[in-house]
Formats: sequence, structure tokens, C-alpha cells
Amino acid sequence: MRVARRGPVRIGVLGCADIALRRMLPVLTEETCVELVMVASRDADKAARTAARFGCAGAHGYDALLRRDDIDAVYIPLPPALHRHWVTEALESGKHVLCEKPLSTSYDDTLELLKLARARQLVLAENFMFLHHSQHRAVRKLLDEDVVGTVQVFSSSFGVPPLDPAGFRYRPDLGGGALLDTGVYPLLAAQLYLGGELEMLGATLRIDERTGVDVAGTALLSAADGTAAQLSFGFDHSYRSHYALWGTRGRLTVERAFTPPEQLKPPVRIQQQDRFTELALAADHQVRNSVRAFAEAVVSGTHGHVEEETTLRQARLVEDIRLRARRFSHRPGQAWDAPDRRDRQ
Repeated sequence: MRVARRGPVRIGVLGCADIALRRMLPVLTEETCVELVMVASRDADKAARTAARFGCAGAHGYDALLRRDDIDAVYIPLPPALHRHWVTEALESGKHVLCEKPLSTSYDDTLELLKLARARQLVLAENFMFLHHSQHRAVRKLLDEDVVGTVQVFSSSFGVPPLDPAGFRYRPDLGGGALLDTGVYPLLAAQLYLGGELEMLGATLRIDERTGVDVAGTALLSAADGTAAQLSFGFDHSYRSHYALWGTRGRLTVERAFTPPEQLKPPVRIQQQDRFTELALAADHQVRNSVRAFAEAVVSGTHGHVEEETTLRQARLVEDIRLRARRFSHRPGQAWDAPDRRDRQ
């Protein structure tokens, strides 16, 4: 067991992925609860450039970083198919782990990683940053105040324009595809509000015939009491990041659910019969909050996976969709032209 230490959590980063460069590394350099010690890349020049940009050391290769004794924890932004191996290596090196979603590409691998974290008495957290935005607590409070009555249907969509065709999201061997990239967000949001075990009743996946990855999908889930969750996702879409709760007294809609910019006051709309209310919730910085929550877990001596039960339920739902969805051949029609990615996590 790595003993909790005073002072900031010393962090290393395995890989120079886009999500790390745009969102996480700036926060890791600014937050006082953590200290960015090193970034590692399989490309020595890229490691050096990234290290110079963010004021830390650079390492050629991930093993070199994991051998360091002055690193308490690692952040892993690698493609999903690489998570199992490098989370395992990090935990066995005595490092706490913050790993980008999904934690792995299968239920069995997820279960093994959770067991290893418990055995090593280390923190393992799956980096769903949207969970750390205060707008969802505000929505929960509104539901507790009965603004929509008893929820009958939860619906959610997360779609983004076509991505870089050379990226890992279009490579099956690296865990590409829309289900693991955008689909996991509506699935987790459904768990957030419906709770308990959700049953997958039906699903579709549209498979890009050129690459073999899913570029769009839908799912219908049910809670134990029959409350439905209707979900859609993909990366062959116009941008949408949304969920809604439709109840016996009204409907509540969150328009920027998963990747709101930190300066945005997220709009929430409530419709009750002929009454329509729009609220602007407090702006918040979900990336910063995610880093702080991870650091707090490490310093407090917490061990094992954060929100383990929810993660296992999520992994099972993802696997159910992957194995049981009805598949359709699809040829995306829009060429990639480097769309504005500021809204992507």
C-alpha cells in the first residue's frame, strides 16, 4: 500500500493524447492539490515538446515514468484498448490511477482492474468529468422539489461531428467506435437518475463499412419499475449534449449535459403544462473538479475503485449493447474537415 502523504499529489501522465493536451494538462499545472512531475510518450520528441510546454519532465516510454519513485499517481488518456494493460502496470507499480473512460473495453477486464486496485489498496478512478459539474446536483435538487413529479422517461443524446479519420476512434483494435466514445455518457447519466440495475431491452449500432467501427447507436433501457431510458449517440452527427426527464407533472431538459465550457451558465428548461421556465445554473469547471476529487481520494487514504458499483453496472450495460445490438451497415457521408472541438471533452 502506498501511504498517503502530505502536500500535493505528484502526478505523471502516460501519453500525450488530445484530451490530455487540451483539458487535463492545463489543469494539472494550475491546481495546487497536484504537482505535474512528468509526461511520457512513445515518441521522445513529442514527450520533450509536451514537457517543455507544461513545465515538467519528459520520458521516452511509459515504463520509464512508472519506475519513478517521486510519482504518486498517473493519469492515463490512452485509447480504450490500451487501458487494461497500462492500468494494470500502473497499479502494480504502486501508483494510484485516474483513467479516461471507459476503464476497459470489457466487463471482465473492468472487474479484474477493480480487484487489483482493492488488493493493492490504491485509488482507481474512471474519469467521467461531467459527473463533477454542479449542474447535475442542481437538477437533482429540482427533482427532489417535485418540479416534474414522478419520472416516467429519461432520454439523452450525445453526438458530435465526424472526427479525424486517422485517429484511434476509427480503429477497432484500439477500442474505437461511438459506443465507447460518446455512448457511455448517456448510459451513465441514465444510471445517475434512474439508479439501480438497468436492463437493456434493445439497441442498434451503425457500423462504418470502411473501418468496422460503430459510428452511431441507440439503446432502450428499463429500470426495475419500468421507467424507460431512451438513448442515442454517435460521431456522425451535428453536436448535441443533452438529457431530459419527463414526469407526471412536467419535463426538465438539460441542454449542455456532458461537455459544458467552464464559463457557461448551463441552461435548464422546465415545462409544466402551459408554464415554461428557463434557468441559468452556475458556471463550473468540471475538469478542475475531477482532478480535485481524485487528489482528495488519494490524500485521504481511500483505496479501491471510486464508485465501483456504478462502474461495474456501466461496464455490463456497455457489453450488453456491444454483444446484443442489431447492427446496420453504414457509410458516413460527411468528410472530416477539422471541426471546432472546443465543446468536446
